[in-house]
Amino acid sequence: MDIRNCTRCGKIYNYDGFKICPSCRREDEEDFLKVREYLYDNPGATLHEVHEGTGVDTNKIIEFLRQGRLEVADDSNLILECEICGVSIRTGRFCDKCASDMKREFSSAIKRPEKKPIQKEKERFRVIDRYEKKR
Repeated sequence: MDIRNCTRCGKIYNYDGFKICPSCRREDEEDFLKVREYLYDNPGATLHEVHEGTGVDTNKIIEFLRQGRLEVADDSNLILECEICGVSIRTGRFCDKCASDMKREFSSAIKRPEKKPIQKEKERFRVIDRYEKKR
């Protein structure tokens, strides 16, 4: 059992893989649903308009976009940039080019074990003396 403090509210909770407690996660989920519904009703809304319409903090809205839970529509005024090159993206943290470059670099950094051909030894007949073990 791993007990930790919530990074947001400071309450003690049983750690279950998340950095925030279940009540803060529930609050995040409610905020996410508010933002999603608002964007569904107002697809061309800016970040400030979404904040004003829902009461959800702008940093939390950007976090939802970075997590990939929300996607910027083609005609939307919301702007999300790749963290590496700064090009405009619709969701996540990285553009497709930077993501594929990182994937290639990570896979080249990990050395895959080489498969060695299995060499069979000459077959031999072996006899073990049972009585020798008892002595």
